[in-house]
Amino acid sequence: MAVFNQVEFDNHEQVVFCADEASGLKAIIAVHSTKLGPAVGGCRMWDYAEDEDAVYDVLRLSKGMTYKNAVARLPFGGGKSVIIGDAKTIKSDALFKAFGRHLERLGGSYYSAEDVNITTGDVMVMNQETNYVLGLEGKSGNPSPFTALGTFLGIKAAYQHKHGHQDLSGVKVSVQGLGAVAYGLCKYLHEAGAELFVTDINLASVDRVVTDFGATAVGIDEIYDLDVDVYAPCALGATINDETIPRIKANIIAGCANNQLAECRHGEILREKGVLYAPDYVINAGGIINVYYETKPEGYNEALATKHVEGIFDTLAEIFARSESEQKSTHIIADELAQEIISNGL
Repeated sequence: MAVFNQVEFDNHEQVVFCADEASGLKAIIAVHSTKLGPAVGGCRMWDYAEDEDAVYDVLRLSKGMTYKNAVARLPFGGGKSVIIGDAKTIKSDALFKAFGRHLERLGGSYYSAEDVNITTGDVMVMNQETNYVLGLEGKSGNPSPFTALGTFLGIKAAYQHKHGHQDLSGVKVSVQGLGAVAYGLCKYLHEAGAELFVTDINLASVDRVVTDFGATAVGIDEIYDLDVDVYAPCALGATINDETIPRIKANIIAGCANNQLAECRHGEILREKGVLYAPDYVINAGGIINVYYETKPEGYNEALATKHVEGIFDTLAEIFARSESEQKSTHIIADELAQEIISNGL
């Protein structure tokens, strides 16, 4: 299994493979950068088909966290972790305690938090073995509402740039994936008057959004072909690719999923097509911003966290303006902004 010669490796400082025979734990922790501070990024649990898929995913996600934390102007580096397995069958206190012990061995170079298929309750179990976790119950708690808020404001920023106003009344939005963040996003969009088209592999999640917000349910593959104004990818990554781009009719792509572009070149293809893309690690930074306020010496402050999340609108507005003036794709502008901050400091 190649690691060092993967494009995604990108000079990671550390990649740790973790195992615990008693609990069945198999996990990977990737620390991309600690230049701005300790690496911080969530842990996700996924039933990867191959170990190589898990390595690829954690490396991409870890680098993304370096850039996300920098653009959000947080004193954090970037890291990520994955636990390999089916969350419906392998979860146990023993497994999360074992993972916590592996975090402890890293001595604070990486702090974990919740992500896909990991709850704040799971993080609390990790916390029994290590203090190197964030997003704890009774402190900043569940980051999903803040990620949803930031994503909603990002859609408004994109619509403002594209159409000169933020009124989403009657705007058609397709939402792909209906997890906790996407549900919150749908609530915001519904309250703003948007018309929702939704899909998810979990039919119960679809039914809930249809019932609560009057959304229209569509097929998993049908989501790409809809005649909508905004496509919001909120499931797993790489949904913007050679196959889907010709099918997407929306002129704005803005959602909370990580690693939405299958390859960097797809960002330029979107620009040439006239599609405004909100870089994923900028628009979905609300959760990590909220977690940061848990680390403040004076204690967690929800009002300050919310105000910081609201700054995502202005950051994206700056990226959109620079993209237009410099004739570069938005994801390249976002990368350049992140690299400037990492090089020059906060």
